[in-house]
Amino acid sequence: MNQERLFKVLLGPQVTEKAALAAESANTVVFKVTTDANKLEVKHAIEKLFNVNVESVRLLNVKGKTKRTRYGIGKRNDWKKAYVRLAEGQDIDFSTFE
Repeated sequence: MNQERLFKVLLGPQVTEKAALAAESANTVVFKVTTDANKLEVKHAIEKLFNVNVESVRLLNVKGKTKRTRYGIGKRNDWKKAYVRLAEGQDIDFSTFE
């Protein structure tokens, strides 16, 4: 895979309560990824950037919400997130990437 593509696939970590529970119970990390990314690209990007072993990747398309504004009805963009299960004993520490 192209080295430049590795940096463009991952948009950032998804920090929510649900993601925190998944991290504690199943050694899973949640990332926001580009909408055209596939499982293999996400796996290679995480393994290269964070030096960890990835067991599995699950991708999920999130539909953008419809919102009312004073100008009428608008829609937020659709996006994609990836649930990445790390190998036993592996961990990604996001506090060092600030």
